Amino acid sequence: MKPILLLDESLQVEIYYSCEDADLEDNICLKIIESCAEEEKIFKHDESHMFLTRTQAQALANALLKAVEKSSKEK
Repeated sequence: MKPILLLDESLQVEIYYSCEDADLEDNICLKIIESCAEEEKIFKHDESHMFLTRTQAQALANALLKAVEKSSKEK
């Protein structure tokens, strides 16, 4: 998947299935890379990984899609 660039491209988000963690329940990775000045950082480290279960990833995807749908109706 192509990285999603946020916050003037200083935040890069990648979401992927982590096949090396296939035996684990939380094998969907949300990888966040920050490339900004230290005082502007949201996260403690330049690169953070958050592993999600299928249920958590689906809930996140559904919430984003609902927000997109609502945003589209507002216009």
